[in-house]
Amino acid sequence: MADLYINNKKKLSHIEPEVYGHFSEHLGRCIYEGIYVGENSDIPNVNGMRKDVVEALKAIDIPVLRWPGGCFADEYHWMDGVGPKNERKKMINTHWGGVTEDNSFGTHEFFELLRQLGAKAYVNGNVGSGTVQEMSEWVEYMTFGGVSPMAELRKKNGHEEPWTVSYFGVGNENWGCGGNMTPEYYGNLYRRYQTYVRQYNPDRQIKKVCCGPNVDDYHWTEGVLKTCFDHTPEKLHGFMDFLSLHYYDVPGGWNPTPQASATNFDETEWFETMKRALYMDELVTRHGAIMDRYDPGKLIGLSVDEWGDWFAVEPGTNPGFLYQQNAMRDALVAGVTLNIFNKHSDRVRMACVAQMVNVLQSVLLTEGEKMVKTPTYHVFHMYRHHQDADLLESSLTGVEEIGPEEYRVPSVTESVSEKDGIITITLSNMDPGSSHEVDIHLSGAENLSVKEARLVTGAMQAHNDFDTPDVVKEEAFSGISGSGNTFKADLPAVSVVEIRLG
Repeated sequence: MADLYINNKKKLSHIEPEVYGHFSEHLGRCIYEGIYVGENSDIPNVNGMRKDVVEALKAIDIPVLRWPGGCFADEYHWMDGVGPKNERKKMINTHWGGVTEDNSFGTHEFFELLRQLGAKAYVNGNVGSGTVQEMSEWVEYMTFGGVSPMAELRKKNGHEEPWTVSYFGVGNENWGCGGNMTPEYYGNLYRRYQTYVRQYNPDRQIKKVCCGPNVDDYHWTEGVLKTCFDHTPEKLHGFMDFLSLHYYDVPGGWNPTPQASATNFDETEWFETMKRALYMDELVTRHGAIMDRYDPGKLIGLSVDEWGDWFAVEPGTNPGFLYQQNAMRDALVAGVTLNIFNKHSDRVRMACVAQMVNVLQSVLLTEGEKMVKTPTYHVFHMYRHHQDADLLESSLTGVEEIGPEEYRVPSVTESVSEKDGIITITLSNMDPGSSHEVDIHLSGAENLSVKEARLVTGAMQAHNDFDTPDVVKEEAFSGISGSGNTFKADLPAVSVVEIRLG
């Protein structure tokens, strides 16, 4: 039996809503068919956006959406995606499947999607194959409300008022698909390009995201920060607001592409995936330690703006589309990872699961008029209560270690937050074969009761498809008892649980 101790009088840091962000790239069927079907589609839509997808996404309170990539961002030229659709340039999507990109989903369509979702914009600029002028003019086009060539072009294309760009990424994966750069070279490019990401509206500042490392490339983090901080102004606000980090769980590794199936796996693969998910804690800690040397006041947030499981594509699908199923294993990875982000919310202030629809660890899958919510979706729905909450001091003791020797993991992970007088506890039981009891002790709290308790559970390979969309779903959790300041939770095998006390 494990014990969870919660000091509900000690708030450690604030969990920004953007930690629960999402990522949408021009990749496979994420944008086209997944989100955007066009105004003339027989699939119910509003201005081309699928109504079922938008309504499902609104229900999980998406705070921020990253677009247009990903690797696609550093070959995307924004002028190709504005103006009359029949006049927009077509291009080959060389990164993802070699298919034709007709640019019918561009800047205006992206902001229309955000309007429908009520989400903030995270736009990723092109450093790899783009110019400073191109990036600068895109920012002007999107955000300037006065008289200028780009503002006039935006008005001509049908949008009088400027939009709000909350976050702007200066390049993407520039250590790889974004240009195969060295950290010092990119660091100098970042200094230059970010200068021309102008702040046209003092009341709606754009926060700038610097391209950070791939997984455990601590050399990149050190090199970029050292270069960027050389001769920088003392006041860092407006120079660099975030450093990104990308990490995918790839059981079995790259051979040269992932070989592991999303739904056909054994317990060894299960534990390997859980071990890899837990590695996020070490990555955030060690990259954060390097950031602390340059930014001890934690003015710069860590943005884990690509994370999730990466398995082999579903049989019979385009390998370049990265379409994979989503099982209870993905739900546990989501629960474990989000708990880690919550616990590191002093530094992790944005994260984007990859990707939103039909690609990698997506929250939704579509096929024609059909749509299903994945197990990962249901975890995000439960965890939405952590958004904009305060992290409470908490610790687990007596947790059993499980799994084969090379992939030992704790059976349970947790995080706890408080908002508006309600304490939200999320627990993930990674044991595929056994339930685990957790005694919950709250110090300084009296007369608490269970306001709500929910869970997502099922066999480790359980998943939803278009014929059986509700195999895995969010349900009421009955395995909780107690009152006052002591409770007992009996967590089923393979489960993510949310308990709300007030």
